[in-house]
Amino acid sequence: MSTTPLVSSKTKTHVRYVILLIIFLVTAVNYADRATLSIAGSDVAKTLGLDAGQMGQIFAAFGWAYLIMQIPGGWLLDRFGSKRVYTYSLFFWSLFTLLQGFVGFFPVAYGAMTLFILRFMLGFSEAPSFPANARIVAAWFPAIERGTASAIFNSAQYFALAIFSPILGWLTYTWGWEHVFTVMGVLGFIMTIVWIKYIQNPNKHPSVSQQELDYISAGGAMVDMDAPKDGKKDGPKWDYVKQMLTNRMMLGVFFGQYFINSITWFFLTWFPIYLVQDKGMSILKVGLIASIPALFGFAGGVLGGVVSDILIKRGHSLTVARKIPIVVGMLLATSIILCNYTNNTVIVVALMALAFFGKGFGALGWPVISDTAPKEVIGLCGGIFNVFGNVASIVTPLAIGYMVKELHSFNAALIFVGCSALAAMLCYLVVVGEIKRLVLVKS
Repeated sequence: MSTTPLVSSKTKTHVRYVILLIIFLVTAVNYADRATLSIAGSDVAKTLGLDAGQMGQIFAAFGWAYLIMQIPGGWLLDRFGSKRVYTYSLFFWSLFTLLQGFVGFFPVAYGAMTLFILRFMLGFSEAPSFPANARIVAAWFPAIERGTASAIFNSAQYFALAIFSPILGWLTYTWGWEHVFTVMGVLGFIMTIVWIKYIQNPNKHPSVSQQELDYISAGGAMVDMDAPKDGKKDGPKWDYVKQMLTNRMMLGVFFGQYFINSITWFFLTWFPIYLVQDKGMSILKVGLIASIPALFGFAGGVLGGVVSDILIKRGHSLTVARKIPIVVGMLLATSIILCNYTNNTVIVVALMALAFFGKGFGALGWPVISDTAPKEVIGLCGGIFNVFGNVASIVTPLAIGYMVKELHSFNAALIFVGCSALAAMLCYLVVVGEIKRLVLVKS
């Protein structure tokens, strides 16, 4: 195995943390781009003359493409490597975000269809991002740090809402909804340049020391994951997919992610609109208020990974260390249902914050995938995992849009979200069983 020269073996480096910071920032932009339409949604709907049902369909456009591209995206990652695939992904999702800022120039009859297509292409482009994150963490971090590292990049979704919701709300209020999309698109292009410059495989990174490389390798990091292999690089065999889809542990993890993501997609799509339509807040105020639950979600997301890794270090099994935060977090997330029993804005925001904290605390699906995915096809396994998880990106916006349109209330929607949290908890308690790496049977 050939590598580029490393810095002195006597020098202690922490390059993996720089890599994690870049993943975190890019993932924050990723989620902010998904949430742009949520923040600008009320004004976009007025401009294009869309009702709740039509908005639900446009929200779901992202989910359709994101879901369709998960398995192909995972296959591309395993074949061409994380850096190359992620670079194209980041560039094109930034482009399609930027273009959404120009749909207002189309006649109303075509504006909605154009927005649907651009949201579809946004989902298409973003599909490889989270499987790639999981692959990079598996390559750069030893097992005892992987829960925290995965929780940190996963918590970028809450950080994105906390930081960008007020900014995008202000842009919508002050400059118009179009600028929400153009600003985020330009920011994505900047992050593409950063990504190209700094991301490398561990055994190819010019700044990593031999000491750090030995440490992460001895701890189970797959430092040569993207190294060229002898012979032709064929894609993963479909028999591998069958084995993963017939394994009880993997199915429990896959379905658990669907239910956890149902909570995420409420906050990414309908939560700001809920505050405007059900609680009568202005869009400027919504941008600030929406950031409060997101901050709690961010804190919960980081804390869940930290607690899980602490449990491992104290001698608890991987199964116990991952399941305890998930169960506790999902129980806390059910508090969202209590919002139906109060009209006090402060209490509503507090309950939403508690629910989002719980969701973040229990969102350990990606660490579990890093722990369980077959070593030959981590990208593909992450893609399948994201297929299941992001069925919620279609079902949740559509289901809530239908409920709000037909029932003229968000009450049923909040019950739907709370029940999703309970279902996720049951998946891990009843279905998953012992958490361990799946060993594939090679034909």
